[in-house]
Amino acid sequence: MSKMFKTERRDKIIELLKKQQRATVKELSEMLGVSEATLRTDLQSMEEEGLLQRTHGGAVLQTEAQTETSFDVREKKNPEEKMAIAAKAAELVDSGQCILLDASSTALELARRLKKMPIRLIVVTSGIPAALELRENPGITVILIGGVLRLGSFAIEGTLGTNILQQINVDTMFASARGFTIEDGLTDFNVYEVELKKEMVKASRRLIVLLDYSKLGKSSISSFARTSEIDTLITDSKASPEMLDKLAEMNIRVLKTE
Repeated sequence: MSKMFKTERRDKIIELLKKQQRATVKELSEMLGVSEATLRTDLQSMEEEGLLQRTHGGAVLQTEAQTETSFDVREKKNPEEKMAIAAKAAELVDSGQCILLDASSTALELARRLKKMPIRLIVVTSGIPAALELRENPGITVILIGGVLRLGSFAIEGTLGTNILQQINVDTMFASARGFTIEDGLTDFNVYEVELKKEMVKASRRLIVLLDYSKLGKSSISSFARTSEIDTLITDSKASPEMLDKLAEMNIRVLKTE
């Protein structure tokens, strides 16, 4: 078995826990081809992020961890920062464009801004709340990507509807993430939503990332975009200056809110 990266191991761990709710360290170690010591380190960091709960000899996928990733919970985190980031992002949208919005709570804030603007747009999105907001603007044509809708979710998942992305020319994708590090890029919790976001990134000429300070320097289960694929990062004044300087050195445009 070829050696897996850390994000790939985390992906596999969550997939197995979703299937059978619990797993032992020995079982996971054998499945992933890594030592039990390495596996315990993975489980510890995943527990710290609220992705699972360690047990004696293994781990379980708990309701609390799943609740932490629900849209309602995420929408209430750092609302002022998200609204300011969305306002800055709206300044980068021009009439006549075709843009992509992911299903993040920050992209929803951007949709609420666009709804009030006198603008002509085609907006393709995987977020149901964003689509419902945008339909109220007669100048905006909304295309909702087809796919799977899970119980309690407001996001389309999977790649069933990605053929639509091959039929349109997308100018810009606006996306957020659960975490971002320069090494891992943009990462998210839901591996099925990540697969769709990967295709959305591929279909876009430009990727603009909307991340409040709490997302920077953190990594989640699965990556959907490399750091080198980012054109612009919009964040707030609390963001780490060291990280922003590194991004600028990589020729990534950084915009900060007041």
